[in-house]
Amino acid sequence: MTYLKTIAAAVSAALLAGCSLQEPYVRPDTAAQPAYPTGSAYPGAGATSNTTAAADTGWAEFLGDPALRRLVGIALENNRDLRVAMLRVEQARAQLQLQRAALVPQVGLAAGSSDSKNNSSSSDDSNRNHAPLHTQSVALSASWEADFFGRLQSLSDEAREQYLATSYARQAAQIALVAQVSEQYLSLLAAGEQLAVSDSTVAAAQESWRINKLRYDTGSGSEIDATLALGILQQAQANQTAQTRLKAQAENALVLLLGQPLPADLPPAVPLRQLTLMADVPAGLPSDLLLRRPDVQQAEAQLRAENAHIGAARAAFFPRITLTAAAGTASSGLGSLFQAGSGAWTFAPQLLLPLFDGGANQANLDAARVAKDIGVAQYQKSVQSAFREVADGLAARGTYDKELESRQQYSDTQQRRLVLAELRYNNGIDDYLSVLSAKTDLYNAQTALVTARLNRWNSMLELYRALGGGWREHSAT
Repeated sequence: MTYLKTIAAAVSAALLAGCSLQEPYVRPDTAAQPAYPTGSAYPGAGATSNTTAAADTGWAEFLGDPALRRLVGIALENNRDLRVAMLRVEQARAQLQLQRAALVPQVGLAAGSSDSKNNSSSSDDSNRNHAPLHTQSVALSASWEADFFGRLQSLSDEAREQYLATSYARQAAQIALVAQVSEQYLSLLAAGEQLAVSDSTVAAAQESWRINKLRYDTGSGSEIDATLALGILQQAQANQTAQTRLKAQAENALVLLLGQPLPADLPPAVPLRQLTLMADVPAGLPSDLLLRRPDVQQAEAQLRAENAHIGAARAAFFPRITLTAAAGTASSGLGSLFQAGSGAWTFAPQLLLPLFDGGANQANLDAARVAKDIGVAQYQKSVQSAFREVADGLAARGTYDKELESRQQYSDTQQRRLVLAELRYNNGIDDYLSVLSAKTDLYNAQTALVTARLNRWNSMLELYRALGGGWREHSAT
């Protein structure tokens, strides 16, 4: 009768199942602007010849250089950081399965043997000084925690959101890797072009110093001119050495991203001025970032996990009911273990009601709520950062072409100025200082032009990444 009452009580409590204490999730206000900025820095921001969204544009189509496409493919196969991100997804998946397992009964088979002897001095003990008692048993056991207040479900929801967060983090890691490899490859190209400028400057400086030294040795030139020419040569050689170092370091950084040495059979590199990436990508609407940027989705999944954790923390204030049962056979002899009349069963429900814990449950709930507030702030910051990155990319797209045009014109002007300065010097009109100044300004103009080309391509890559591009290899995927 007692067992029936216990079972009835458990069934009555089961009617409360589904009473979750988890707070409904509401996406917080991101405070993001409804449209991207406009103005002189954003000419034609809404116009684009490409109708495929950046997030749907495969990196194989966006990256027009064959060598770069191959390097990106190698990095996606070998990069260690991306491999760690993929393994963390598998780890989170295992944790999710582990947490889901707590929702279902745990069933096992138990077999045991025990020996006992009663030497009690009590006069009414019928087993006193009798022979040892041997007991063997085999039973199928099951245990289950009745999740009446949603504690286990909340923990399972939290694990699921953590799994989604790691999955989004893996996508974000791939997008970042595509951008990093591309930018480092462009840096390597730029370093090579800077080195080529330095090489040509050294060659010209050597010839200039040879002529001025010859003039000085023959008495037709001054020592100051020969000294200035030597100074130009020494400065050019120093710049050449520095550019050689930068090129080697850029190659080392690219090798690290690839996870292996550069392939010997790479297609020939295309100069920055001839490089062809996709001409444009549409920015879309700011609200698209909430759906297309993996890092924003990761932040929201983390926020939902914190929200689920609050439900588990609140459920800790309520009773926990565990049902444990076993059914099998028991006998004093191994031979009679499975004979008729040896059946045995147990049913042991347990209720744990927290009464006093020194404020531990309340502290845990307060910590969970603070963690959610932190998650809200981090989510809002991720959205605002994404908005800022896209706006910066649009400003770069709207201004770099004009800057490059001006810098190219300035470089051509400095080239012409050097020709005129050398003519005036050779005809005795000006001293060599004018030639020195013209050569220095030409070198600076040429290196600044290469840097501007690099920055332009990097800004296009950053805009592509900021809009969620780089997750797919092909647009049709």
